[in-house]
Amino acid sequence: MKVGIGYDVHKLVEKRKLIIGGVEIPHDKGLLGHSDADVLIHAIMDSILGALGLGDIGKHFPDTDEKYKDISSMVLLEEVCNIMSANGYKIGNIDSIIVAQSPKMAPYIDTMKENIARVLNVSIDNINIKATTTEELGFEGNKKGMSAHSVCTLLREL
Repeated sequence: MKVGIGYDVHKLVEKRKLIIGGVEIPHDKGLLGHSDADVLIHAIMDSILGALGLGDIGKHFPDTDEKYKDISSMVLLEEVCNIMSANGYKIGNIDSIIVAQSPKMAPYIDTMKENIARVLNVSIDNINIKATTTEELGFEGNKKGMSAHSVCTLLREL
């Protein structure tokens, strides 16, 4: 078994869609990034790549490469899944936290879990997503950005 941890943060800006966990969430701002800036999926990908000892998403999908401009992070997650499988591993479980003052994430979490489980080809029971605020402290609490943390376990495929 291998364990990985991932973290990501993006700034909130106007005139961007807010996409988290592959779900477009109605909001007056979205996350700024080279791709769709899906902070949750980025943290999950980093946890998987970290468990494999293969660096991070910046190494595999550099923001200097135009082919990743505005790409769906779900497409990148599928590629990370292929890398994981090629290295002989599968998801044991994923546990993640979205840190955002607003909007409320609870109405979207089940759909996020379904999206992630589908791409990673695992049971939805192997995916957990929580959301929290920072009680108006820090950049998340001041609605300047959002972050996500993720831990995964990988199991050797038999």
